[in-house]
Amino acid sequence: MNDKRKICFENAKRIVVKVGSGVLTGENGLNLKALGSISRQICQLADRGLEIILVSSGAMASGIKKIGLSKRPDAIPKRQAVAAVGQAGLIMEYEKAFARYHKKVAQILLTGDDLDNRKRYLNARNTLYTLLSWQIIPIINENDTVVVEEIKFGDNDNLSAMIALLMDADILINLTDIDGLYTKDPRKNQDAQLIPVVTTIKKNIEKYASDIPGVLGTGGMLSKIIAAKKVTAAGIPMLIAKGGKSDILIRLFSGEEQGTFFIPKKEKLANRKCWIAFTLKPKGTIIIDDGAAAAILKRGKSLLPSGIVRVEEKFSVGAAVAFRRENNDEILGTGLVNYSSSDIQKIMGLKSGKIIECLGDKPYDEVIHRDNLAITTV
Repeated sequence: MNDKRKICFENAKRIVVKVGSGVLTGENGLNLKALGSISRQICQLADRGLEIILVSSGAMASGIKKIGLSKRPDAIPKRQAVAAVGQAGLIMEYEKAFARYHKKVAQILLTGDDLDNRKRYLNARNTLYTLLSWQIIPIINENDTVVVEEIKFGDNDNLSAMIALLMDADILINLTDIDGLYTKDPRKNQDAQLIPVVTTIKKNIEKYASDIPGVLGTGGMLSKIIAAKKVTAAGIPMLIAKGGKSDILIRLFSGEEQGTFFIPKKEKLANRKCWIAFTLKPKGTIIIDDGAAAAILKRGKSLLPSGIVRVEEKFSVGAAVAFRRENNDEILGTGLVNYSSSDIQKIMGLKSGKIIECLGDKPYDEVIHRDNLAITTV
């Protein structure tokens, strides 16, 4: 067994488990057998002293069955209404399933806006910490009833990554309808090979993932790889495994090598830098030269105006802004800016000592101070 995987599972204390639609959806709505199995396994792990946070899909499947619809509606208001009906049914089934093992659950519905706001982000974290201290299992889903594109997480793969970062989890386990990441779609190609360990998420890994679409829900394999990029960049490992496999969670924590394990960076990002890097939505992009990139990536320096080549989009002081090299689309990181986009355009390329001459004031030497800067490239 891979040593890093073994050590991770032996030392894990706080785990985020994401269960996808492909696991929880049956022919006529919710797959209650799968839901019951996942609930039982979580209870067994909780009895060992592990803290489990569950991110669960399934509201749409539950709502479709309850209302008596033949398929998922196309219109957004109807989908939101179905999710509202279904969420009640989903949490009720979880309550019954966990109660069999004398465990209590709590429902938490979130939007991207809840975590984008620093105060609400901390409130959500404190609520989850309290529930865990009371040995109550938090069950989290996106608040589909009110969500709009601007505040949407995208899918529950991304939401589970956000929760793992929020709670400084020891591992994120993503349970889906196939055994892990393959070189090809195993449902169509007999020669597809499972990739047991991913050390670095490169272009070939994304290519493999893009060729394996999701059968149900909104997230295919590529959305899981994007989630893995986020958590591993922050120092949290992730594993993709087949949720319908018998006792999959118990087997993982018993040392069995199942699924695809993503090895994280050695250094964990501080919680505030995780929030900056992966929760805030960048309002624009700053293009920097190679010298500035080297100073930030290799020497841990701040971003100074002298290294800035171009500014994209408009943003105000304090906004989250991504930065990348010129002639390279890869985002290197995100930071909170000390100057607006219009002022950065005036001072870019200048030494910090020239800022006051250009703007008439110099509140900061740095455009982004290293304390407010998080590197996301692997």
